[in-house]
Amino acid sequence: MTNLSSTKTLEEFKKITDAEGYFQFFELEYDQRFVNINRLHILKKFSLLIEAIDETFAALDEQEKLSKYGEALAEAYELFQSKTSLDTKLFKVFQDRPKNVVLLQDIETE
Repeated sequence: MTNLSSTKTLEEFKKITDAEGYFQFFELEYDQRFVNINRLHILKKFSLLIEAIDETFAALDEQEKLSKYGEALAEAYELFQSKTSLDTKLFKVFQDRPKNVVLLQDIETE
């Protein structure tokens, strides 16, 4: 569980514009090279987790919500330590099968 200073607010959280800002806000350690490589995927997963938190835990107070958000960022970061962007298929480009590609398994031989 993330221990946040009680002085941090949702208003401050909403002003953050980059991955590093989120890690600093939640006081989480991170590898800059790893974030540079996985930035979009971490942020996408983080945003999906935030949506789930907001839906599931609507009654949380501000500090509890920020604590859950911090846990979500840590989870998103850790996910890409063991999985690739292809494994997670977060973006539409990874979910759609190209229409102009014929797979070898689809070709019949005599």
